[in-house]
Amino acid sequence: MKLLLVEDDIQVQTYISKGMKEAGHVIDVASDGKEGLFLATSEQYDALILDRMLPYIDGIKILKTIRGADNHTPVLMLSALGEVDDKVKGLRAGSDDYLVKPFAFAELLARVEVLAKRSNCHQFGEQITKLQAGDLVVDLLSRKVSKAGKSLTLQTREFALLEYLLRHKGQVVTRTMLLEAVWEYHFDPQTNVIDVHISRLRKKIGDTQGSIIQTMRGVGYIVPEDSQ
Repeated sequence: MKLLLVEDDIQVQTYISKGMKEAGHVIDVASDGKEGLFLATSEQYDALILDRMLPYIDGIKILKTIRGADNHTPVLMLSALGEVDDKVKGLRAGSDDYLVKPFAFAELLARVEVLAKRSNCHQFGEQITKLQAGDLVVDLLSRKVSKAGKSLTLQTREFALLEYLLRHKGQVVTRTMLLEAVWEYHFDPQTNVIDVHISRLRKKIGDTQGSIIQTMRGVGYIVPEDSQ
């Protein structure tokens, strides 16, 4: 995806930009409303991540301007204002979604990807109850895992790790995403906790060669679509 982030907080800007690039997306960044409006109306994007409180031109005015120009690019609005009235104002101005700060990057990424897919008229199927990679099966209802019909015993964290990887099958899952989704860390603890758990999980599911959970050096992990 090609994204535009309009955010004046440098720390938040860097956090989002880094995470999106790790996830394989292209992202342009604007630090104020004027620059953001210029880019939003002169370039084509799959989605916009727009802060509400901005220098020069605020997020609401940017939204109204691009919608008034018949620009229907999906917009996710970020704001520290979490009251219902604030959300309503953002949605009525034309945003497709509204996320209150502070937020988890994994949730932001998921929301943006969903908006982009809906915009491209992708259809969604029925609720998923099972995840699978070859003969490895995860039953989300019973919370049971099996390999070639044989039941496996996983610890809670291991199950959550495997579930997250399989839900993102075919996609590169970054360390940032895993830390937030499985460990609920919103910072890098500078430990090898992910590597240790991946190693244990591979042993339990018989993936000692790393053919199911593949390592993407310097980025994270991926379960290929055709993994056996």
